[in-house]
Amino acid sequence: MSEKQVLLGFHAVTARLRHAASSVKDLYFDKQRRDKRMMTLIQTARDNGVQVHPVESDRLDALGGDSHHQGVVALASAMTLAVDIDEVLETIQGPPLLLVLDGVTDPHNLGACLRTADAAGVHAVIAPRDRSAGLSAVVRRVACGAAETLPYIMVTNLARTLRQLKDSGVWLVGTDETGEKSISQVDTKGPTAWVMGAEGDGMRRLTRESCDVLVRIPMMGSVESLNVSVATGVCLYETVRQRHPKNI
Repeated sequence: MSEKQVLLGFHAVTARLRHAASSVKDLYFDKQRRDKRMMTLIQTARDNGVQVHPVESDRLDALGGDSHHQGVVALASAMTLAVDIDEVLETIQGPPLLLVLDGVTDPHNLGACLRTADAAGVHAVIAPRDRSAGLSAVVRRVACGAAETLPYIMVTNLARTLRQLKDSGVWLVGTDETGEKSISQVDTKGPTAWVMGAEGDGMRRLTRESCDVLVRIPMMGSVESLNVSVATGVCLYETVRQRHPKNI
């Protein structure tokens, strides 16, 4: 039997129906909800041959293991996206834009990073297996569909993967409060991987040493740092600004 994934919330379920409807097997929804948004989703699921089940809200809580499911839980077959960085690099049109997350273990932060990365046109997100959150149902819900289309590649040895990226011509830009340059002072129009560390600990030593340059985000107020998902958005959209100045 193929591995099952649990999808929580309207965004994650709608995205899967849009991109891979055949993978969705069952849709469970709060039988008390009959609003337009819910009825539209139910009809979309039925149009794609998905079994639809009206249930009580406590059944949804049990299915999803999370109370923030918005009254919608779907069971789907696991999707296969790119599983290694070579596969990603071989299919990219134009200069790669990658996101490396070193030590992001909070599922809400990871989901927010994936959502922002997808919006900014990132081709893949890379993280170490030993210090990272996996693609749980919570991550998929917070990512609002990005986890269904954006490869999230977990690697055994992050330092070795970073060397592989450098050998492939990818410029590694690490973020650190001690960086000598601001994020706007580095050219990220070419092949680029933004490397983000976890809140508090930041990047590990080998990760930091693997970077080609360390940059800082200008901080004008009293706080010393940003949430990792917010910092990720700031950095990625600096690249968007540089690569697509007419759209900013």
